[in-house]
Amino acid sequence: MDTRKAVANRLLQLCEENRLSVNALARLSAVPPSTLKNVINGGSKNAGIVTIKKLCDGLEISLREFFDDDIFDDIEQEIK
Repeated sequence: MDTRKAVANRLLQLCEENRLSVNALARLSAVPPSTLKNVINGGSKNAGIVTIKKLCDGLEISLREFFDDDIFDDIEQEIK
């Protein structure tokens, strides 16, 4: 799995765990819904750490908690 897909899957997982829609997470995070949808649907190749931090703030979790998931263990190397 590549990094972009892992981030998208983690966001969807967290939305499900918190019973939030994508639009609700966008509202809580002050991230435009179109930006969040681009991150999740692959329109954005790089979500950016600032965007991920805002999403974490909306979810009331730390960046460490966001990335502390098995989904990030088997990410393909980006530079080959």
